[in-house]
Amino acid sequence: MEPLALQASLVAQAYEAILGEISDGRLPANTRLVQALLAERLGVSRQPVQQALFLLKKDGVVQSAGKRGLIVAPLDLTLIQQHYRVRGALDALAASLAAERCGASAEVAAEVERQASPIVAAGQAAVAAGSITVMVEQDAAFHAMIYAASGNPLIAPTAACHWRYLRRVMAEVLRHAEPPPAIWQQHQAILGAILRGDPIASDEFARQHAEVAAASLARSVAADDAEQGGSDEPPRKRA
Repeated sequence: MEPLALQASLVAQAYEAILGEISDGRLPANTRLVQALLAERLGVSRQPVQQALFLLKKDGVVQSAGKRGLIVAPLDLTLIQQHYRVRGALDALAASLAAERCGASAEVAAEVERQASPIVAAGQAAVAAGSITVMVEQDAAFHAMIYAASGNPLIAPTAACHWRYLRRVMAEVLRHAEPPPAIWQQHQAILGAILRGDPIASDEFARQHAEVAAASLARSVAADDAEQGGSDEPPRKRA
């Protein structure tokens, strides 16, 4: 079983490395993805890269482009909004459950606050430093913490497929649309409602947080497409 674990590890590392470059904008939309070149850059054989690209295609991050092979998928606004709606519902459920647990136990509330504090601090520091990669990492960590605090072990794995797609989208939001400090203000509002033991406010704040992110990206995509105007570049997919 050890060789299989090693192979799985290489695939996961290749997946994360490629997704990271796409999220960072180093591999922009419509970029052709050549297995041999990616494998050479990552210092691995083609097999883990091939499997990683297969998984990225399954997650909607890359797509087939006929004779060109695989390319970085253009942003599909309809698909983005669908992902955010599902994630928003899951986030709202997790936040409300976490609030119920905090309201019922001071010990649980203290533990949630203990876990959240360094994440919030790291996220705010990333905003100050302008590090989009760390902002996305801490954003994901914040929501993962709430999933765990909900006490429902099914929420995190259910949300995972949406997070894999939205990590790339979140980087776009952070670069072009939603002011990064506002995102962490929203996080603090969610956290505050959870720690107060207020499931209704927690649900509302978490749902609004996802809706604001989706709306901000929509405005960014619309503005970007308007700027491209008469260029020869293919427009991004719209809702």
